[in-house]
Amino acid sequence: MSKSPVVQSVEKANTDYAANFGEKGKLPLPPGRHFTVLTCMDARLDPAKYAGLSGGDAHVIRNAGGRASDDAIRSPVISYKLLGTKEFFVIHHTDCRMVLFNNKIMGDLLSKSLEQAVVDENGWRDVGQEPGSPEGAKIDWLTFTDDRQDVIDDVKKIRNHPLIPKSIPVYGYLHDVKTGKLEEIKEAAEIGKAA
Repeated sequence: MSKSPVVQSVEKANTDYAANFGEKGKLPLPPGRHFTVLTCMDARLDPAKYAGLSGGDAHVIRNAGGRASDDAIRSPVISYKLLGTKEFFVIHHTDCRMVLFNNKIMGDLLSKSLEQAVVDENGWRDVGQEPGSPEGAKIDWLTFTDDRQDVIDDVKKIRNHPLIPKSIPVYGYLHDVKTGKLEEIKEAAEIGKAA
């Protein structure tokens, strides 16, 4: 079986990367700048660039929407408790596609088919022929309608989590996908400040 063009390009890029890996294999396990970033998986975001990171600087946790889900909070807890991070950043972004659907839409789409859905001027619709599953209706997809409020909500969730020490500041920012600028969300900064 031949490999897809995507697999071939990833393997080629890795060969080139490994050939110039150099001293990166000697980086220490703890993040050198002692902070963790929770951000969205959106392919337009480059946390290394917008936060000025180099290899080994910080832990970066990514998921759909950059949400402070229980699983996402697990990582900063490990980062702090076992690897010495001292600050947490929640960085969401403008034009996030998580605002385009909700739990009902996602559950309905998955119940009809597991194939890819499409969106047009009439909203989301399923074009797949394969059977779906009702399991999607059991998941909280953590969608939202207001990106700034979403940053505030996630900073608040992390700040109030029983496994996050009050001594760790939790910062909240919104990345503008049109300009690349980070905007501090003032209410999130107030909620997330260290005690």
